[in-house]
Amino acid sequence: MLAPPPAGTGTRKSPAAPAAATEAGAGLPRGLKQRHLSMIALGGAIGAGLFVGSGVGIRAAGPAIVVAYVLAGGLVLLVMRMLAEMSAADPATGSFSVHAAKALGPWAGLTAGWLYWSLLVVSVAAEAIGAADIMTGWLPGVPGWVWMTLFMAVFTGSNLAAVRRFGDLEFWFAGLKVTAICVFLLLGALAVCGLLPGSAAPGAAHLTGHGGFLPHGWHGLALGLVAAVFAYGGLETVTIAAAESADPVRAVGRAARTVVWRICLFYIGSMAVIVTLLPWDSSTAHTSPYSGTLERMGVPGAGHLMNAVVLVALLSAMNANIYGSSRMLYSLVHRGDAPRALGRVTPGGVPRNTVLASAAFGFAAVVLSVVWPDTVFRFLLNAVGATILIVWFLIGLSQLRLRRRRARCGDAEPPVRMWLFPHLTRLTLLAIGAVLVVMVLEPDSRTQVLCTGAWAALLIVCGLVNGRRGRARRAAHAGARHRAG
Repeated sequence: MLAPPPAGTGTRKSPAAPAAATEAGAGLPRGLKQRHLSMIALGGAIGAGLFVGSGVGIRAAGPAIVVAYVLAGGLVLLVMRMLAEMSAADPATGSFSVHAAKALGPWAGLTAGWLYWSLLVVSVAAEAIGAADIMTGWLPGVPGWVWMTLFMAVFTGSNLAAVRRFGDLEFWFAGLKVTAICVFLLLGALAVCGLLPGSAAPGAAHLTGHGGFLPHGWHGLALGLVAAVFAYGGLETVTIAAAESADPVRAVGRAARTVVWRICLFYIGSMAVIVTLLPWDSSTAHTSPYSGTLERMGVPGAGHLMNAVVLVALLSAMNANIYGSSRMLYSLVHRGDAPRALGRVTPGGVPRNTVLASAAFGFAAVVLSVVWPDTVFRFLLNAVGATILIVWFLIGLSQLRLRRRRARCGDAEPPVRMWLFPHLTRLTLLAIGAVLVVMVLEPDSRTQVLCTGAWAALLIVCGLVNGRRGRARRAAHAGARHRAG
């Protein structure tokens, strides 16, 4: 149960309670149910980054990748708690971009919104490429671009339908992914205990052998932590979707309490099973850790089985990212930070133009990946490489500012509250900064931070200019009304 907010004694209206609080759904119907939001939250972070990208973290940290996922899980738990506090108090389609605008200024809202939008649309292209690669492996006679076009068309269509249709589709996608993870964990637990036919309990041989638990020392653990942090990205979508639910406060509160620890369980449990059953330095653990583990357990057709699961994960992520990017863009339009022509809503309550614009950019990125894969598309990937960390940092700053503002104005406590405020908020900001420092110090990730930083700096400048123009227009309108009066 959500703790009821204590009665407030202050009579002043807090700036944190926005004049544009009606932005919540921004005119969109509330067609998502609690079951949709729960599965969107669970499935949002269970993507190809877990099933395939986890090999990068294992190669860097060895068996200590389990510790890296514990630390990264703790960090994302704190970030999501801060985001849940703000979203429960003020649900909005633009989620953290709306909160950043109210806490730090319009420039912060514009920066957070466009950063996240660019991350999602580029991710759509990367997911389309990955899904097409799997299909081409199964049906080599069909060119990859055919599959990319088909997937883009299907999920653009699903997002042009009523939001409930999107929720239903994502519910089943997420359900398949969660089921696959649960089956993997169950089989893995049996194999670790030596209860599977034809398998013996490995004990701690793979955890302490092959160079030990920390084969690359603390430096390797730090690199594994960076990989783990990015694997958790995607949970933010649930706070975007919550604004289109019947009870946004309850939806966000439940997600904050239950979904994050379930995600952590899936990730940490998966990593523990993999490094216990597979030697961390084997090529299989680096390239296809889940397939390799299933093969070690004697599961027939493990490679094809995991390809099917990864395909579902990629298609689910495409669907969710087109949704999230269209809603973020719609929120930017609503606040005057994007062209007004994109703000049209269909009679069914779908922001059609923002869906089409987001899908069009995703499709353009797919074309770039085919024509210039090593130049333009790689630049796009680098430009959004560190986006999630900057977004998380803005979430922390926004929560710090808005909570203090509420306290100064004597407002009631929000229905969901960050623990040990402000100490855990500050600790979270320091942790995010530390991850960015590690990325800057590493040659392989330094380019991502620099490119993302340049993109963020450009957006900040645009936000400041746009805010100045907005103030000038409001002053001119106020002057005209005064003269007319």
